[in-house]
Amino acid sequence: MRLIGDNLSAERGGDPIFAQISFTVESGQALVITGPNGSGKSTLLRVIAGLLPAMEGQMRLEGAGDNWPTPAAACHYVGHLNAMKTALSVNENLQFWQHFMGEPALGIAEALDEVELGHVGHLPFGYLSTGQKRRAALARLLTSHRPVWLLDEPTAGLDKASETRLAALMKRHLDTSGIILAATHLPLGIKAEELRMGDTWRG
Repeated sequence: MRLIGDNLSAERGGDPIFAQISFTVESGQALVITGPNGSGKSTLLRVIAGLLPAMEGQMRLEGAGDNWPTPAAACHYVGHLNAMKTALSVNENLQFWQHFMGEPALGIAEALDEVELGHVGHLPFGYLSTGQKRRAALARLLTSHRPVWLLDEPTAGLDKASETRLAALMKRHLDTSGIILAATHLPLGIKAEELRMGDTWRG
């Protein structure tokens, strides 16, 4: 499988954010997107996820077969916000996402165990600490199968032990022919190529 971005450009509020971004990421590979604030790292992930239109260029996914007809269909997207309802329990939030995404993978309890939150599934999401909220949001990656993980500042709010655990989960995804693109300012503990956004920023 190969995820290809070809001469992508994007805008925000009518102003160009980045232009002529190209990359290729193959199965088992990770790409870390770096650059200063405002250079378009999060915008690029949203374009790949199909949440924002590209102003120019196109995304392609090769070798994915009929299961993943478009790049967006193949993606898990975890943004810098957790996208979880505070009044619902952790279990209810993850059940919603598993149903919404389809392609069930791990059960809810098993996914929470993987991020060391097996004891909080019954609690309202709003009761959790900042780090626990981030770990619960990352558990979404495990409840439904997608070959491409798009992660926006995935380590935000995590302590060192949780960062190590996340690195292990990402390595396992790569070892099973997954693809990861992550926007971050911090090391992720995985082998990755780097795409620096600042050099092409026009905002």
